[in-house]
Amino acid sequence: MDELLSATHPRMFSLQKIVEISYYNMGRIRLQWSRIWEVIGDHFNKVGCNPNEDVAIFAVDSLRQLSMKFLEKEAVDGRMMSPTIRDMVVRCIAQMVNSQAANIRSGWKNIFSVFHLAASDQDESIVELAFQTTGHIVTIVFEKHFPATIDSFQDAVKCLSEFACNAAFPDTSMEAIRLIRHCAKYVSDRPQAFKEYTSDDMNVAPEDRVWVRGWFPILFELSCIINRCKLDVRTRGLTVMFEIMKTYGHTYEKHWWQDLFRIVFRIFDNMKLPEQQTEKAEWMTTTCNHALYAICDVFTQYLEVLSDVLLDDIFAQLYWCVQQDNEQLARSGTNCLENVVILNGEKFTLEIWDKTCTCMLDIFKTTIPHALLTWRPVSGEFSSGSPSDAKEKLDTISQKSVDINDSIQPRSSDGRPYQPSSGSTAGEEMSKTRPTAKFPEQKLFAALLIKCVVQLELIQTIDNIVFFPATSKKEDAENLAAAQRDAVDFDVHVDTQDQGMYRFLTSQQLFKLLDCLLESHRFAKAFNSNNEQRTALWKAGFKGKSKPNLLKQETSSLACGLRILFRMYMDESRTSAWEEVQQRLLNVCSEALSYFLTLTSESHREAWTNLLLLFLTKVLKISDERVTSVRAHHGCLSLILALLASVKMFLLFTLWVSHLDLWRVFKVLHWQCAF
Repeated sequence: MDELLSATHPRMFSLQKIVEISYYNMGRIRLQWSRIWEVIGDHFNKVGCNPNEDVAIFAVDSLRQLSMKFLEKEAVDGRMMSPTIRDMVVRCIAQMVNSQAANIRSGWKNIFSVFHLAASDQDESIVELAFQTTGHIVTIVFEKHFPATIDSFQDAVKCLSEFACNAAFPDTSMEAIRLIRHCAKYVSDRPQAFKEYTSDDMNVAPEDRVWVRGWFPILFELSCIINRCKLDVRTRGLTVMFEIMKTYGHTYEKHWWQDLFRIVFRIFDNMKLPEQQTEKAEWMTTTCNHALYAICDVFTQYLEVLSDVLLDDIFAQLYWCVQQDNEQLARSGTNCLENVVILNGEKFTLEIWDKTCTCMLDIFKTTIPHALLTWRPVSGEFSSGSPSDAKEKLDTISQKSVDINDSIQPRSSDGRPYQPSSGSTAGEEMSKTRPTAKFPEQKLFAALLIKCVVQLELIQTIDNIVFFPATSKKEDAENLAAAQRDAVDFDVHVDTQDQGMYRFLTSQQLFKLLDCLLESHRFAKAFNSNNEQRTALWKAGFKGKSKPNLLKQETSSLACGLRILFRMYMDESRTSAWEEVQQRLLNVCSEALSYFLTLTSESHREAWTNLLLLFLTKVLKISDERVTSVRAHHGCLSLILALLASVKMFLLFTLWVSHLDLWRVFKVLHWQCAF
């Protein structure tokens, strides 16, 4: 201590030797070390508060070296250093912080490096003391002496991240994340301090220093917490990360967002997902799912800035989500696409709408479950029992086929998708119902089932985007109510009709969506018509106790397509496209009615109830002049349309209400046309 008293030329030889001698005596027993440290620890505290800044800095750095040697001892030789000794090291530094915080200045980096090591300790008292001291620094010292501590800001955030990642103390983890959130307020309130701070950032532009030294470390460390921690902690880290973006994002420059989302999209990086399948599935269903919705929320909030920066990446990420063998994530991908478009579509440019339609087209094409039609069982796999027994068994259930999409989670009353729940997925339902399928087939069937889910979700998404959620559902309800009232005029009015994105889409973009819908409809129709293939899949254990079908996909895709075509056909602003609309409408209606007339299953015909009501109602609304024009240029189908428009429609609907078979009514009309 006498060597250090000189105000002008203090000697630090003995101070350095104390560090060396302490290191060489680390192997002593706890009792001896406790006595030694009573002297040495007190000496370091006094020297660390020396009025000479050079001495104080040297003392703190020496203490850091010695502390880290103690804390690292276990990793070097496999021996557990006494918790008492580690506790004394941390307590020594904590005492220095509490008594001389104003004089430590550039020594904060050393202090945080020690606490960073202590943060991963398994001894509760050590972690608690180190964390309490770190919290004191972040909340009190930073508040009072921020310019003097700014050099260690990144170290503080990194230290808090290490506390958060200590799985042994979840309460400390949550509190550490709260303190990281508190650090964000310092960056927001003191951007000038970061601008003026130079140090090793001379090559960073002054306007970017607040990002490089402030925002980026916070968001990066939160992403590390997300990638390293268990579910509850990483969920909290994810929530706080996006809260910071939503709260302070208005201050971010465009190129900062690019850096930020390179970090965010690491959450979806397949290479970094856990190897175990169960952990990977949990990661996708929880963290990836949560992140997907949060990204879309941020995009919506900062659309003007992010539309150029982020849109392509968001579409690519949504596309990736629906390609994964995870039903919840695949469904969320389509739901998020819907949310992004409905909330922002009014501000989309023509180019963005083109990208949006292309994204939906790509998802449609890559999720059509073609293997449902091409899969074949291994020869002799179902040889048990006689063919006649199998035939008899199939006959008893032929009218009880189960819709593949029955297990899809329902949407809310306004047509919007529910947020992720803990309910069973379609794949889980399949595994419960028929465990007879072999493992490779179970995996294939589960993947096909997810594609069926995505197809139906995407059909609903297009309907919601074009016409606004719940609009079509209300229209179907009003059509049915009007039919039951025997209403002659069928003046069906839906208030929310103009809230959809229809008016913002060009005719060519609508045709592109229509092509998706019709391709999905034709696939479902082909599958539903292939009784032999459905039987083979059922016998192999695919989806439930009865033969699978795609009735919902068949009817909902066609219904949405008809709504688009009839809306365009009645739209005076699209006269230039009327000729193509008319041709498409005639082709679609002709194909649909011809198919309907061939149906022999009562349940299949009943599935077309709302679709036929929609068709009849839309035809009735076509003006006489338009019908005459159609009839003059087209053959048998135009006569069908003319008949439907000219006969007493209320009679048809009276028959409907009387529960007579509309299929027979169409048969009569078909015969009249032939005649």
